[in-house]
Amino acid sequence: MEIWLNPACSKCRSAVEILDEEGAQYTVRKYLEDPPGAEELRAVLRRLDLEPWDITRTQEAEAAELGLADWERTDAARERWIAALAAHPRLIQRPIITADDGSALVGRSAEAVREAAARTGGEETS
Repeated sequence: MEIWLNPACSKCRSAVEILDEEGAQYTVRKYLEDPPGAEELRAVLRRLDLEPWDITRTQEAEAAELGLADWERTDAARERWIAALAAHPRLIQRPIITADDGSALVGRSAEAVREAAARTGGEETS
């Protein structure tokens, strides 16, 4: 299991605490320092069963600078959104947890993080 996080984010820190409490095995990816490329984002979106606009932090200043509020949310615009997330990783919703079983989720709630933790067990490997 891997968790994409921003250490400055309280939801991310809470997610790590829950994973530790649950004894989950995971690795930490500080995605602002090690951003995913477009292909990796496509793969994670498939695992999440979401569209790029579903995992975009539209309240960020960068979103306003790019004018994301006016972008279409269509299949035709999908690659534009993915390119924006790859170029501006701060826009990616966090934390994102990818499990070894091929599933993924956005761990914004304690329940979602516990669901991810239930898919693994043992010692932390961060």
